[in-house]
Amino acid sequence: MRAPFLFLLWLAPAVLAASLVAPVPAMARPDYIWGGKLDLTRGVTTVDGAAGGGLASWALIDGNETRDGIGGTASITELQTHNYGLTTYAVGLGAWDRYEVTLGGQDFDTGKTGGRLGLGDGYTFHQDILGLKARLFGDAVYDQDRWLPQVAVGAQIKSADHKDLLHALGARRADGVDYTLSATKILLDRSLLLDATVRLTKANQFGLLGFGGDRQSGYQPRFEGSVGYLVTPKLLVGAELRTKPDNLRFAHEGDASDLFAAFAVTHTLSATLAWAELGDVATFRRQSGLYLSLQAGF
Repeated sequence: MRAPFLFLLWLAPAVLAASLVAPVPAMARPDYIWGGKLDLTRGVTTVDGAAGGGLASWALIDGNETRDGIGGTASITELQTHNYGLTTYAVGLGAWDRYEVTLGGQDFDTGKTGGRLGLGDGYTFHQDILGLKARLFGDAVYDQDRWLPQVAVGAQIKSADHKDLLHALGARRADGVDYTLSATKILLDRSLLLDATVRLTKANQFGLLGFGGDRQSGYQPRFEGSVGYLVTPKLLVGAELRTKPDNLRFAHEGDASDLFAAFAVTHTLSATLAWAELGDVATFRRQSGLYLSLQAGF
């Protein structure tokens, strides 16, 4: 697949710029440490496996590492709607609070609905995701004396299975790349988290139903946003919105939103509970349900 290589060429200038702003500390430095972030400031895990909210990407970097360390996370997320089930499992690595690499997998279980669609009960779509992210400038937490947000560029390189079926449904490809530009700000004196992301994407239902379609096939800019309120240093409540393309003729695709609560059980373990509204999914309208995510980090 050419997309990963094309993306690496696209990301290289951003990585170079980030390195010039804040050079990577040498591994041999005596003050090299593991962990150190404030609770919840590594973000939780998105449905794509990257650091962020449940639905929206954030500019925050995975793991508990500060600019002098390396950290990571492992997570599992379950979302059950009226007709479908989505499971996401992911691991991530964050380096020097500047670079992030994540690996994730998604299982989209059609349950009994698969039989009604002619696919068979319990028919499952699967997708693998490689995520890359680089912080360009700003610090969401420590720049409290100015309004400049933390800004990061990233991508999720996605590959879905059942290629022939996806083509039959109208998808142009079974693999694709989403590009993101995110800005995140945490206002500690107001207990607020704010995020805005622009995603360039061709994905149908996050990529699980392929990329591009018989209605639209090119890249489209889509908005993602989050707003959260820190009730306590360990509890963040808020809402998210993720707009999506509508590429396939056989099924209208709506935007997704949620109301969430993220709780830091300990410094290394967090849990996120949400009520998610996914809109129309594969001919079934108004899909909504509970979202539960567990994340362990260091």
